[in-house]
Amino acid sequence: MNRILLLLAATTLLALTGCREQGAGQPDGTSAPRPGAQTQTQQQPQQQVQAQQQPAPTAAPQQPKPSPVPPDSPLRTPAKLTEKAPDTYKVRFETTKGPFVVQVHRDWAPLGADRFYNLVKNGFFDDVAFFRAVEGFMVQFGIHGDPAIAAQWRDAVFPDDPNKHPNSRGTISFATSGPNSRTTQVFINYKDNSFLDRMGFAPFGEVTEGMDVVDSLYKGYGEGAPRGRGPNQGRIQTEGNAYLRADFPQLDYVKRATIVP
Repeated sequence: MNRILLLLAATTLLALTGCREQGAGQPDGTSAPRPGAQTQTQQQPQQQVQAQQQPAPTAAPQQPKPSPVPPDSPLRTPAKLTEKAPDTYKVRFETTKGPFVVQVHRDWAPLGADRFYNLVKNGFFDDVAFFRAVEGFMVQFGIHGDPAIAAQWRDAVFPDDPNKHPNSRGTISFATSGPNSRTTQVFINYKDNSFLDRMGFAPFGEVTEGMDVVDSLYKGYGEGAPRGRGPNQGRIQTEGNAYLRADFPQLDYVKRATIVP
């Protein structure tokens, strides 16, 4: 009888030990949020590098169309676009929903203000889609519609700026996939997203005119793939606006962005 009791006790102990090991090996709630629970970590404006590494398969290869960007365009040489921006400047965005104006403050984030200045001055944002618009959070844009140009800028990273201004409603910041990984993607906050401040998202400007236009940009596709049903950033990088116009025809676009007095 004693031997039977000892065997039963040992079996129970092993079972409990196995459960503890399985639980300890699971990620915590911040790194692996429960299905259906949208967390702040999930909502970070990031560039989804995993999606870029594993783009969705296409039905059949297509011949690439000639690039609409001239061969001698400065956009083909990111390393040369390093002009220092003015202390303050305004950018007017003409969009498919109307115009809005961004006032940039270089003292908020000097490196971000400089990169944005060079992108706008050289026409980078012309015909670029607002590919990720999440109600009550933010709208993101800045992947060039020509895959050849997008490829030139994909690795043109620049260092982070210290955060000097909160991610309040109407502010604009660069998106990031980690420390010192900013390139061309930016987002405009739809509300006070101050939780982003401690994550390295440093605003460099704010919408001063036309925030109603920004609010009206199409949000029907919601979060991007693979977490939502919106566009896959990897496919935007490799297929450009052709992919967006075919699969997401209701997206809004920047028609033209210019520096104005």
